[in-house]
Amino acid sequence: MSDPMYRSYATAGRAIDRGYFDAGLRQFMLRIYNYMGAGLVVTGLVAFLASTSPALMQAIFTTPLKWVVMLAPLAFVMVLSFGIQRLSFATAQLIFWVYCAAMGLSMSAIFLVFTGSSIALTFFVTAATFLSMSLWGYTTKRDLSGMGSFLMMGLFGIIIASLANLFFASSALQFAISIIGVLIFTGLTAYDTQRLKEVYADGFDRESEGKLALMGALTLYLDFVNLFTFLLHFMGQRDE
Repeated sequence: MSDPMYRSYATAGRAIDRGYFDAGLRQFMLRIYNYMGAGLVVTGLVAFLASTSPALMQAIFTTPLKWVVMLAPLAFVMVLSFGIQRLSFATAQLIFWVYCAAMGLSMSAIFLVFTGSSIALTFFVTAATFLSMSLWGYTTKRDLSGMGSFLMMGLFGIIIASLANLFFASSALQFAISIIGVLIFTGLTAYDTQRLKEVYADGFDRESEGKLALMGALTLYLDFVNLFTFLLHFMGQRDE
């Protein structure tokens, strides 16, 4: 049975060699993973370096500046998500790197709360889980669109529950949110990987493809970071 994604690309008016299509798809996905991996490196370095400066940590997390640091990543995501078509590729890249750095600042406190060994272990578990699910999403012939709709509803649910728990401060509710969060972002990794294949199958010009690769990297980056964050609630050992 031929790949339905290939059939959607190689229509009657746009015939193309299967090998050429597969090579282009691999190059597109590799570009996404390279952006994502580099983004994670930037985030990790900024988080670690910021955590080694007590003065910076105090300035950020004991003053109203903490709200700027916490909300800045969300602002950058919204700019990229809603303004990507109006931005040049160079500008979109710059915003992506600044976003990754801002995320590093917002996550720097984990180095003060959890031990370095537990953070490293959680990172490797997250990486193994992410790679396994992304590989499955890339190779499976099963249509994951139905699963994606269910996962998105679950995502909105944990966002609402997390906001509510800011007022209730319930450890039991936080535990449940963490469990559901791990399951949701594990599934979203596979779903988003398959969706990115479908995006490539639609075909785009070079600059648009570059922007799509950047947005794909942002999507998978968010899956990874959120999966890591929720897993850290289970695996992280607090630094006494």
